[in-house]
Amino acid sequence: MANVTVLGAGAWGTAFGQVLADAGNDVTMWAIEPEIVENIKTKHCNPDRLPNVKVLPDNITAESDRAKAVEKAEIIIVTIAAQFARVALEPFKDLIAPDSIVVSLMKGIEKDTNKRMDQVVCEALDIPEERFACLSGPNLSKEVSERQPTGAIVASANLETAKRVAGVCRTAYFKTIASDDVIGTEMCGSLKNVIALAVGIVAGGGYGENTTAMVQSQGLYELMMLGEAAGAKKDTFLSLAGVGDLIATCASPLSRNYAFGANMGKGMSREEAAEASNGVAEGVPTAAAVVALGEQYSVATPLASAVKSFIEGEISTCDQMIERMFEA
Repeated sequence: MANVTVLGAGAWGTAFGQVLADAGNDVTMWAIEPEIVENIKTKHCNPDRLPNVKVLPDNITAESDRAKAVEKAEIIIVTIAAQFARVALEPFKDLIAPDSIVVSLMKGIEKDTNKRMDQVVCEALDIPEERFACLSGPNLSKEVSERQPTGAIVASANLETAKRVAGVCRTAYFKTIASDDVIGTEMCGSLKNVIALAVGIVAGGGYGENTTAMVQSQGLYELMMLGEAAGAKKDTFLSLAGVGDLIATCASPLSRNYAFGANMGKGMSREEAAEASNGVAEGVPTAAAVVALGEQYSVATPLASAVKSFIEGEISTCDQMIERMFEA
């Protein structure tokens, strides 16, 4: 199939590396942690990041040297935490082949610039948008690593690029659909994290299905309004990248954003929730970026504003947050 390099050997990166290997590709995982590289390379496992998978496929290896990691890569998958993507990618700028395709699995908005990950990746690596694709869907890493059926949208400005990437990562359990709506796919993947925080907060606060459904539907409406203003296509919001990802992220304790919100809803501080959630909740920095994007596109973002205020301690109860979401 293809030589594929995955930048970032966290839970999602490793799980997706397994998807790629199952699809018949030769996969190289890049990580900076020597113990992770050694475990993947020699023991075919990543107990630090994906302990539930005891044995990774034989066609996965690992490398810590940047140049060696990407020297044969036809497709490069990026699974780095969104807020560190620019800094982490810039050293690769002169190392990747001029015809390599770069695929983002990241879901977030860059905090200081309010830019989507497609913009960040293309700027950091100085590549044209035709060589970029993003992948997003209901992809909780643990369930993907257990090879439970799921799927994703693969989007690129060049539909042929999207189709090629979709084919490279398609397996019996991982279904893919090609799209040319990069903006919509990126916006869905980023903004649903903020909605998941809100749903987690009210669930952690003891509220039931009526309340969580109200918050989730209000969030979807906000996502659609802001996405359309940014240039997204309506159909994307109803796809695997939109409603599909939203449902999974807002309904499962496996979702770090939902778990982080639920812990804060139970009364934990921001720091305590981060430690208990055991991972990066991309919705935390993204909430402020969504508010800024709303101002940029003249779109009201009451849910994102309420979540931001709750996380930053400006309001302290679920009732106050809900009230903010529905202020006239």
